Amino acid sequence: MRLERRRHVLSWVAGSIGAATLHAYGAQPQWPIRPVSLICPWGAGGGTDATARVLAAILEKNLGQPFNVMNRTGGSGVVGHSAIAHAPADGYTLGMITVEITMLHHQGLSPLKPTSYRPLALLNLDPPGIQVNANTPYKSVKALADAIKSSPAGQFKASGTGYGGIWHLALIGWLRAMGLPANHVTWVPSNGAAPAMQDLAAGGVDLVTCSVPEARAMIDAGKARSLAVMATQRNPIFKDVPTLKESLDIDYSLGAWRGIAAPKRLPDGIADRLAVALKQAFDSTVFQDFMRARGFGMRWADAAEFASFMAEGDKFMAAAISAAGLAKKG
Repeated sequence: MRLERRRHVLSWVAGSIGAATLHAYGAQPQWPIRPVSLICPWGAGGGTDATARVLAAILEKNLGQPFNVMNRTGGSGVVGHSAIAHAPADGYTLGMITVEITMLHHQGLSPLKPTSYRPLALLNLDPPGIQVNANTPYKSVKALADAIKSSPAGQFKASGTGYGGIWHLALIGWLRAMGLPANHVTWVPSNGAAPAMQDLAAGGVDLVTCSVPEARAMIDAGKARSLAVMATQRNPIFKDVPTLKESLDIDYSLGAWRGIAAPKRLPDGIADRLAVALKQAFDSTVFQDFMRARGFGMRWADAAEFASFMAEGDKFMAAAISAAGLAKKG
């Protein structure tokens, strides 16, 4: 009995030391052993939500635990992004962060910034398109640009999102690239691309700067057309829409993007396993078919590349937001 008890104690001690060693080095070989929450900072039914849900379904199948998408909306993305950054760094709360994280702190809306997270992977990048009403006389982006340049400030109206949002900054960047002031075209705030496109179809605004996938319903209905994309290359789903470089010889591009991140102190062991799982999910037929069917741009970057991508985006947004007169201290 004494010998057996001693063996039991030694076994327990060895196991405890092993567990402590694994914990000390951040290794979590059994992760995940319970459901994982995937926070989405935007509402149900939108593009970010849909992308998060298809990704969660793939991760659940591959990793053997439920991945539950939680929509935490409000504050122009502040609520959800804050929930991701301040969650326990145990691998059981992840999030889909978006381009707004490079904008919020410049606009004084939140102290959060790209370095507030542990980036894991970039999955998507959608450049803005320039959409007009199907009945407009402008058949090319050059014709539209010439009309804007020759018009008095404020004559043209544009929409696509709220004031200071990503699609507003897209317009400002395009105007600056043409040598025009940021307010030469009046911005009409909207609650997103869908209502902006409805306003365009009704004649309430002259153009909408949003991603072409977001404008697709109105384009397919014959109520709008896309004249150009602010990207380095054409979208293969919308191959007839030229780039600004092709049409106006303007080297200007940006886009809305989505990626996966975790609280900053996520252990290395979990981050390593997630890196493999996310790449497998991105490469899967299910994810690729889903993104292509909706015309969403696919862009892969691993953790280090994603961090660099966000750092560059943060610098760009600082300049754009300052030019728009929207810069404030957080």
